[in-house]
Amino acid sequence: MELNREAIERGARAARLSTLTLLGLKAMANESIAASTFTEHSSFTQKNLSESAVEDELMWLFRVGLVRREVDGQGITERFRLTPLGIRVVQELETGQLQPLGLADQLSNWFTRLLPS
Repeated sequence: MELNREAIERGARAARLSTLTLLGLKAMANESIAASTFTEHSSFTQKNLSESAVEDELMWLFRVGLVRREVDGQGITERFRLTPLGIRVVQELETGQLQPLGLADQLSNWFTRLLPS
């Protein structure tokens, strides 16, 4: 699957500014993870988060296209998994060869998060 470079850069910016750690993102590459798991595993987040804060963070990554919600026979679950874009972003983050983020990146990410979806 060919991914747009702009989408990869936008996803990498969102992931790097996220309160979720690379370890937390990588966990979702291997299996679907319940949102509540992020409140129980401190290594998955940069700081302790409430369940609603975790849900907000995951929904932002959903809007950017890095994660998807799992669906079962009953409908949407509270579990999340990386999308192909999310897997690509994690691979790029693991190389450590990304440019440092500046204030403009942080402001752009913050303003975009405030916009309604």
